[in-house]
Amino acid sequence: MDWKDIPSLAALRAFDAVARSGSLSGAARALNVTHAAVSQHLRQLEAEFGEPLARREGQGMVLTEAGHDLAAALGEGFTRIAEGVTRLRARQVARPVVVALTPSFAESWLMPRIGGFWTAHPDVEVRLVPGIGMSDLRRDGIDMAIRFGAGSWPGLRAEPLTPNRFAVVAAPGYTKARSLADLGKLRGHDWFFSRAAMEQRLWGRAVGVDFDTVGAREMGSNGMVMSAVRAGLGLSIQDMALVRPDLASGQLVSLYEGDAEGLGYYLVTRPDPLAPGARLFRRWLRRVAAGD
Repeated sequence: MDWKDIPSLAALRAFDAVARSGSLSGAARALNVTHAAVSQHLRQLEAEFGEPLARREGQGMVLTEAGHDLAAALGEGFTRIAEGVTRLRARQVARPVVVALTPSFAESWLMPRIGGFWTAHPDVEVRLVPGIGMSDLRRDGIDMAIRFGAGSWPGLRAEPLTPNRFAVVAAPGYTKARSLADLGKLRGHDWFFSRAAMEQRLWGRAVGVDFDTVGAREMGSNGMVMSAVRAGLGLSIQDMALVRPDLASGQLVSLYEGDAEGLGYYLVTRPDPLAPGARLFRRWLRRVAAGD
């Protein structure tokens, strides 16, 4: 199809509105444009085809024979376009929202809270894809990701989701110390961290612990780490957003809290517009994170 052989789509759309409404003013209201704009489009088409397409009759417009032929073709074409758009939008609403995120964030932050989203939006399916690798959002069909870092991922939009703070935590019965200074020699204690939460290595350096040289116990997931620490087996260093409920309930105590120096969890999306379900989930994430 050669688009140069087809008149302006705006003019064709205006004529279709005239044919459906039976007047220039009705078409103008339907398209949210001026009466003059519709009249100009009609004149443009009549000049293009070299014959009148509609004539004024009373307060309305009556189509000529050529106008009827064009209106029938446009009506069929625009109806098929509208049906295709409706089907595509319905598919976007129905498809699951795919979210890539770190296992530690999924276990400790998202899962205890996501029930609120399911209750509010039971028709929106959310598919979580935990992993420590960096997903290619477009290639892997990911709507959004929750990533740990400094917020800079080329070609993607990133917004802070949780405050950039961390804490050294332990069970209340593990030690009577309530600060790192009270605790004494850091190397003399059992540390737990997850191989799926490499940010803990960075925070360790901030408090003077190098997990590459200290004999820390590496667990398969952050959930296992938290279970070990709650059981009083040792210390861990965690994002504040993940341990705040345990600190509030008294299951854990904080021996140190620090600034992660720009590091934190970010909500990452492609520059493209999000599907309706993904927009709902992003809005919910923002609201819940802001209330923490």
